[in-house]
Amino acid sequence: MADSSTLVAALLGLIEGLTEFIPVSSTGHLLLAGHFLGFQSAGRTFEVVIQLGAVLAILTVYAGKLWAVFRAAPHDPAAQQFVVSVLIAFLPAAVIGVLAHDFIKTVLFESPMLISVMLILGGIVLLFVDRLAASPRYDDAMTLPLGVAFKIGLIQCLAMIPGVSRSGATIVGALWLGAGRRAAAEFSFFLSMPTMAGAFAYDLYKNRDVLDASALGDIAVGFVMAFISAVLVVRWLLGYLGNHGFAVFGWWRIAVGVTALVALLAGHWSNR
Repeated sequence: MADSSTLVAALLGLIEGLTEFIPVSSTGHLLLAGHFLGFQSAGRTFEVVIQLGAVLAILTVYAGKLWAVFRAAPHDPAAQQFVVSVLIAFLPAAVIGVLAHDFIKTVLFESPMLISVMLILGGIVLLFVDRLAASPRYDDAMTLPLGVAFKIGLIQCLAMIPGVSRSGATIVGALWLGAGRRAAAEFSFFLSMPTMAGAFAYDLYKNRDVLDASALGDIAVGFVMAFISAVLVVRWLLGYLGNHGFAVFGWWRIAVGVTALVALLAGHWSNR
């Protein structure tokens, strides 16, 4: 029978995969779940490393399209623009992530009250966005202008506050800048690859001294669960957004945020 830490790791991996690409904040869900389950990895490395499972899910789903882009890149200006647009959008998060890494991991990641509040505020934003009747100017994620891509990258930096949601920030930002729902979601998917892979590599480097072999089993379990559940979500999400919008994600965020906030406040007062 699996021990409790393995079961918790599997549950957290499932949460990561189910929430990484929908605009509800996977990190916020992971940190709140870990808080209430009493789970905390060394240097919060587990929570970052298992995101690589979600990155591999995107690579699996979009393998054909990505391979075609990289094959065409040496001679196709459109493919070159797409690659550059993703790299430009990634740049702000790379710079700020390195500069603010310690503050993010030691302060923001340790603030469940902040996470709960950001979930609620983000839910309200999604409900507002869902009511907008915008006419998109860009219907293809692979043809976004470089200036638009860079602005999406700047907006993505808001997601360094846990509870904001990386996918939520980039999708809402892309919509605000004129992308259609499907284009916004797909660009968010593509941007997640360098962003999450970079976060994984840098976090692994920063926490190399606190990692131990005993944690590898839990990380592997969480990684596999994140990969499997993320593949299912990515395949489902584009069709869902096209037909239903963001309201359900907004209400979900508000429900989770309010529930967590009540539980945190109840625990605070009971401990006084």
